[in-house]
This record gives sequence, C-alpha cells and structure tokens, in this order.
Amino acid sequence: MSDCLFCKIAGGEIPSNKVYEDDLCYAFYDIDPQAPTHFLVIPKAHIPSVAAVDASNAPVVAHIFTVIAKVTKELGLTSYRVVSNIGEQAGQSVFHLHFHVLAGRDLTWPPG
Repeated sequence: MSDCLFCKIAGGEIPSNKVYEDDLCYAFYDIDPQAPTHFLVIPKAHIPSVAAVDASNAPVVAHIFTVIAKVTKELGLTSYRVVSNIGEQAGQSVFHLHFHVLAGRDLTWPPG
C-alpha cells in the first residue's frame, strides 16, 4: 500500500531503528516508547489489523510470534507484554498489522 507508514518503513523508504528483519517481517523500536523496551513487529505484506487475519495470512502472523519469542530471548527479556490495537477506539493509529512488545517496567492491568 503506497501511502502506508509501516509499508514504507518495512520497505526502507523511511528510516527506523531496526531490531530484526527477515523475508516476512520487520521489527523496529517505537519512536514514542511507552516502556524502557518498546519495539514493534510488522508483516512486510500489508494487512490492516488483526481483524483482517485469515487462513491466507495466518502463517505470517504465526511467524511473527516466533520472531517475538526469538528477539525477546536475544534481548534477555523474561517478562513482557505483546499488544495489538484493532480500530481507532482501541488506539490503532497506523492501519497496518503490528504488535507492540513492551518490557522493562511494571505493566498494570487492566491497561489504559
């Protein structure tokens, strides 16, 4: 999608602080971190949100969770939260599937 911020980041058109990259996904540190460690993991293919996950793209989503487990281990994180906001009322501001990974502070429940 040509006007999607995260498509442009994954495509290298907009710089980011990369955490991880492979053929299917890209991970980068959030520019407005909400925890000492806060990065996002996105599919390189444009998927608008969790609401658009189906049988055709579910393997990419499963791969993203494998990547989250790998990266958090590499960063030495033993306690963290994975969040995906779906829709404006839930706080989604970029309509490209992404998972926030937050760690390094107490994360209260219920969230905000």
